[in-house]
Amino acid sequence: MTDLATDKYSASEQGLGYIYQPRLALLRLLELPENTSVYLEKDDDLDFVGKDGRKSLASLKHKAASDRLTDLSTDFWKSVRIWLVRYKRDGRSASNLRFFLFTTGTVSDTSFLKKFLPIQSGTDDEIKTLAEQAEEALSRSKSNFIGDIAKEFNELTPTEKQDFLVRILILDGSPRIEDIPETIRDRHMRSIRREHRNSVFERLEGWWNDEVIKQLTGNRDEGIFGFEVSDKLYALSEEYKLDNLPITFRGKVPAGEIDIENDPRTFVVQLREIGVSSSRIRNAILDYYKAFEQRSEWARENLLVTGEIEDFEDRLVDEWSRYRDVVFEDLDESSAETVLQQAGKELYKWADQQSGNIESLRIRARVTEPYVTRGSFHILADATPEPRVHWHPRFLDRLGTVLGVSK
Repeated sequence: MTDLATDKYSASEQGLGYIYQPRLALLRLLELPENTSVYLEKDDDLDFVGKDGRKSLASLKHKAASDRLTDLSTDFWKSVRIWLVRYKRDGRSASNLRFFLFTTGTVSDTSFLKKFLPIQSGTDDEIKTLAEQAEEALSRSKSNFIGDIAKEFNELTPTEKQDFLVRILILDGSPRIEDIPETIRDRHMRSIRREHRNSVFERLEGWWNDEVIKQLTGNRDEGIFGFEVSDKLYALSEEYKLDNLPITFRGKVPAGEIDIENDPRTFVVQLREIGVSSSRIRNAILDYYKAFEQRSEWARENLLVTGEIEDFEDRLVDEWSRYRDVVFEDLDESSAETVLQQAGKELYKWADQQSGNIESLRIRARVTEPYVTRGSFHILADATPEPRVHWHPRFLDRLGTVLGVSK
């Protein structure tokens, strides 16, 4: 197997860099004031804009664990080249720009770049200014690349050089891409029960990536604000409270084509028996799919209390039987087929349109998503060896042999 760490054709580090951008942006936006917004791939890797309009341009470098920044590190000077262009464009010393380099590497103790770190250790008896140290470092290089940057840097006046450099901050030892989820969970999800934090993070990041894609594809012109992240995190956390459950299958559809006419499942056969339209049968198939998958996901994530589904279904069956008795009360052996179908339609209409409004029939008080209750009725109508609910008054009698159901 090829070692990606040494394969010169591997794009794994470049790929990590692209994924690192949105992940670090999410972490930083959680740490900054809520009225801060972020743009990806605009003037730099990340552009943070404060309430006052002040802009911070951030370059991101996801490096090997042993990487060190030295005086002539390409990572630093590439970023400087970008920042110089923006600095000149925005009026030089009159601009409101700040510049950040986030790197997972560390600054060498012997490099003048340590002057750009947020915390300085020891006493500083350095006589040379930042501008003078930068000029000295640039002059030592024979690289054409560094030479081009030196030329651009030297277009600034001595005062502008110093002004430009003091705007730069290097944040070395930044969290690596694989460590960011844990950092977010530990620092920003303490109000959420520990066992649910992974699920909440995954859903938060899924929403976040969708917003990033909208921005990068031009479907979102404005920046993504910190308060949007806070609001989404709060909304997700509320779904994991004791009286609620997360809803994650809204709008989802099963893979493959929905075969309304030939679907052999019992709950579909039941609907055909009472003459329900094809469009309503399709909705029923979708509700069944979403409810089944949703319940399976809740079980996988251990969100359900032991016996909770069984209790929920028992309540649905009990209420169904009570309403059935009312609807079927005037039927007898001589009732015409049209009368039987109409009674079945009325019973199904109650389950499909009204039962979800009854709070006592919800699996939990705040789980109001209609497909949970509707789909659960279809799951009960599909139960084996005998459906626990049915719509046509004679369904079990007529289809007992086909379904293998005994009276």
